[in-house]
Amino acid sequence: MELANFANIADQVRRHAAGAPRRRALIEGEHELDYGALDLLMDRVAAALQRDGLQVGDAIAVNAAMSIDYAAVFLGALRAGVVVAPLAPGSTPQSLARMVSDAQAKLLFIDAASEAVLAGTDLGGITRVTLDGSASARALYDWLAPAGQRPMPAAVEPLSPFNIIYSSGTTGQPKGIVQSHAMRWAQVRRFKDYQFGPDAVTLLSTPLYSNTTLVVFFPAIAFGGTVALLPKFNALAYLQLAQQHHASHSMLVPVQYQRLLARPEFDAFDLSSFQVKFSTSAPFPAELKADVLQRWPGALIELYGMTEGGGTCILDARQHLTKLHTVGQPAEGHDIRLIDEDGVEMPQGATGEVVGHSPGMMTGYHRQPDKTREAEWFDTTGKRFIRTGDIGCFDEDGFLVLMDRKKDVIISGGFNIYPSDLEAALCGHPAVSEAAVVGMPSEQWGETPAAFVVLKPDASTSSDELLQWVNQRVSKIQRLSQLHILDDLPRSAIGKVLKRELRQVPS
Repeated sequence: MELANFANIADQVRRHAAGAPRRRALIEGEHELDYGALDLLMDRVAAALQRDGLQVGDAIAVNAAMSIDYAAVFLGALRAGVVVAPLAPGSTPQSLARMVSDAQAKLLFIDAASEAVLAGTDLGGITRVTLDGSASARALYDWLAPAGQRPMPAAVEPLSPFNIIYSSGTTGQPKGIVQSHAMRWAQVRRFKDYQFGPDAVTLLSTPLYSNTTLVVFFPAIAFGGTVALLPKFNALAYLQLAQQHHASHSMLVPVQYQRLLARPEFDAFDLSSFQVKFSTSAPFPAELKADVLQRWPGALIELYGMTEGGGTCILDARQHLTKLHTVGQPAEGHDIRLIDEDGVEMPQGATGEVVGHSPGMMTGYHRQPDKTREAEWFDTTGKRFIRTGDIGCFDEDGFLVLMDRKKDVIISGGFNIYPSDLEAALCGHPAVSEAAVVGMPSEQWGETPAAFVVLKPDASTSSDELLQWVNQRVSKIQRLSQLHILDDLPRSAIGKVLKRELRQVPS
């Protein structure tokens, strides 16, 4: 399928509906929606938004679990030129209220679970619509425009805002990342070489509010394939759905790969239909990548980048078996560089903060120009880059090796300690399944490293034994001051370890 330099993703659905109306578009449990029905439902959403006075550039917010109706509302809003702010259901009521206000949302789409969280929260009288038919507000199918009604054409331009993704939805002041239609279309075009098409079945089990999911969801739809939704990840349920629907594509975060491969019945499932599997959003250990390649058919593509856009690195793990410790090379047309603390570009082989430029970059943080400027870096020619906050270096072949998040680097006695080095050392112990290291305040050193580990099933060791074991294997300045054994590491819905929560654990 040849792609135009720019198109509205909602228009792609219309084309698929005209050419293959009975082809499945969305699957959720026993519920299916073909392209003809999806197109009609999107029309009803778009027409209802216009009826309620929303114009191109106005925003709605969605705070609900992943579902077919959630996807249809998102796509229908795009048809009307309305901006979507998908919000994390796990956010606090106060944070949700701030995000709804910041987005200047005209409508809020919710479900019963999010309504329970928001009960009593002042959202400024915003109209609410329930996606699951719960009685707390007007039900979606009562709110929709009548069947068969078509919306007025919306003048959507390449730089029109597509969505607002909030990067800090659980603590602190949320930052709304404004992504344009052009940015999303650039992402669709980037996926043209990954066998997406009418025969593809993409299985998604990460939430629709996350850019991790959306970078695969929209290409799958734009190319006319089928998307199977698993609203709540469960390893066994995922494997059953993958086999049942002959899944060909998927986006998973590393912890999901780990949990899938740990299932004792994993190798009994027929996963031969898989062509490409993707991963992003969190560090992906080389050993785990190797295990995926050995036991799971199809390519494994790691994507490294930010919701804000800028540069992306891509690792085709199957094609670069000696580079599994890296996140790959810059994508075509992407410019990745390294800078020091003063914003000076670093030479080849040096370590520095990763900055990137690409065809797909955020317009800025919504209504936060100061934060936008902090996220930008310009080279000597005035070329705009986005700062990642990650520390890394390029190897001799141009593959990017990540060291750590800049904010997570521990400065102890004037020395930089990279938590990833200590985490790798801890995972070398036969009893350790996962590890996370954070900096804790220290009167003597300023900061000192503390570790939190999860043991493998049936493994046995003590905190003291493990602390002594790892401190014998790292340098003097890297030695851990404390180690805690936990049942699980705190994670976000897309698998990122929440190190801010670990820093609150009493020593």
